[in-house]
Amino acid sequence: MDSSNTTILVIDVGNTNTVLGLYQGASLRALWRLATSREQTADEYGILIHNLFALEKFPASDIGGIMIASVVPPMNYVLAEMARKYLKMEAQFLGPGTRTGMAIMVETPQEVGADRIADAVAAFEKYGGPCIVVDFGTAITFDCISQKGEYLGGVIMPGISIAAEALFQHTAKLPRVEIREPDRVIGTNTINNIQSGVFYGAVGAVDGMLDRLCAVLGNQTKVIATGGQAPLVAGASKYKPVIDSSLTLDGLRIIYHRNHSASRRK
Repeated sequence: MDSSNTTILVIDVGNTNTVLGLYQGASLRALWRLATSREQTADEYGILIHNLFALEKFPASDIGGIMIASVVPPMNYVLAEMARKYLKMEAQFLGPGTRTGMAIMVETPQEVGADRIADAVAAFEKYGGPCIVVDFGTAITFDCISQKGEYLGGVIMPGISIAAEALFQHTAKLPRVEIREPDRVIGTNTINNIQSGVFYGAVGAVDGMLDRLCAVLGNQTKVIATGGQAPLVAGASKYKPVIDSSLTLDGLRIIYHRNHSASRRK
């Protein structure tokens, strides 16, 4: 059987959100974004996933494979048990030993988050190199891919939600605010001041980092943005990056098929 036609479930477990994608071949049939809950059991995840499938009128028995990227280790056992009990198969986790088709040119490859590797693989496959992926999650990560498709390394900086929460947690009078693009740069009340500082501070930090990275990789470097807050922040960037909300999931799909194609050739 050609693995490229297999229906697979891919799961990206982040610190804040868990994103699930259902692929039929290369087509993303459904995408769900959930809050990451370390307290949920395998049974709770199993029931949830079956309910999501039911909403799509998709039988769980049609799933041919599962690929997971997780940066929350306690979740791994729970999801592996869920896959065995409710989907009757072993989940595959992106990690050391997984065939990605991309050279990882860093000192300790095992330290690179699985989601970042998935982002890099998908970005090079879809957009070519050199390119930079900016992933707006709990942290904002920058992943650099060479012209030849090598993962060169990157940058990690605090995410926009972390910055806003730090102001609230570490000051006596500043409130927690909604994170959004303000109507004007110069705030006229405390909430406006914070929103402007957090939002434009993030935009300025991202653009400043991209200035430095593009100076190394070259003027023809493509910039791709992904993650839950990409539409909010990336739209104000001077780089006007392509916003690709399914980039990580696409990477997991590509890596799944590379591993299964390799298995069939052995």
